[in-house]
Amino acid sequence: MPNGPLMIIGGAEDKVRKPTILKHFVALSGGRDARIAVIPTASSLGREVVDVYDALFTKFGAASVEAVRPETRDQAHDPALVKALDEATGIFMTGGNQLKLSSIVCGTPVGDAILRAHERGAVVAGTSAGASIQSSHMVAFGVGGATPKQRMTQVAGGLGLMDGAVIDQHFDQRNRYGRLLMIVAQSPQLLGIGVDEDTCGLVEDVAGDAVMRVIGKGAVTVLDGARMVSNAHEAKRSAPLLASGVVFHVLPEGSVFNLSTRTLVPQEPGVDLEDAHELAEASRDLRQLVRDIAAADATPAAIRRRLKLRRTPSPPADPTRDQSPTQPQGDIS
Repeated sequence: MPNGPLMIIGGAEDKVRKPTILKHFVALSGGRDARIAVIPTASSLGREVVDVYDALFTKFGAASVEAVRPETRDQAHDPALVKALDEATGIFMTGGNQLKLSSIVCGTPVGDAILRAHERGAVVAGTSAGASIQSSHMVAFGVGGATPKQRMTQVAGGLGLMDGAVIDQHFDQRNRYGRLLMIVAQSPQLLGIGVDEDTCGLVEDVAGDAVMRVIGKGAVTVLDGARMVSNAHEAKRSAPLLASGVVFHVLPEGSVFNLSTRTLVPQEPGVDLEDAHELAEASRDLRQLVRDIAAADATPAAIRRRLKLRRTPSPPADPTRDQSPTQPQGDIS
């Protein structure tokens, strides 16, 4: 059985006006049969964070929504929490502090249950911190900035749902290019994935490859350092890093990227809706013209002349001209 879908959400997903990403999560989880487990461990908020997602997922048709919130590694051994995850068709990890989430969940029965859910085909989604923890290596914390610098971020172990990758979130909005590039410079075998807000990288198994499709209003940035040249091994303290030869992909909505082969998947060109509407109108006009020709047994040239005559207005009547009938002239004998 192929692994279940992963939804890597960059944070701040739209919950009101156009909640496309969250609706997609519920649909993939089974729609009306969806049994969703929400893991809010990363959040500093209380029950209200679960209440928000409970209301949304129920509104979108989910059959049930249950909170799974271990606050310590000891609680992450609770059989009741493990059971809820084992029965879930969809798991959603909220935002917050990803280091808190990983330090409590990874390597525990709750963490193992998330991995089992993914392996049996359930959907595993996460926003912000819940996105970062899905990769094998995780950004624990760090500063923003466009230039990669030594020690600008700290890396921790993630759940490993995506092997050989490191995920960062709020990517463009918080200018996190530099810190993701720093990690790739230090570990060029890792694929750097940066996800913008209200944007999702949907990763699915396609013929044994991990293929990512982008959903949402932003973009997913992929940094491939497989052939790069870097001085990360010798740079001191907070010095800027050399990073040359990095392959840089910016993937807006609708883009498809093969994470296994690290290549863009070509897509059929889309049709602009306005162009399609104009083409449909032209097609209708052409069909009507054909019918007119067939009905009148006339040539197109004759029909064009008739149309021209119809469009030519008649000259206005001359008011000074006597419109009365003419009378015969001369004597009547």
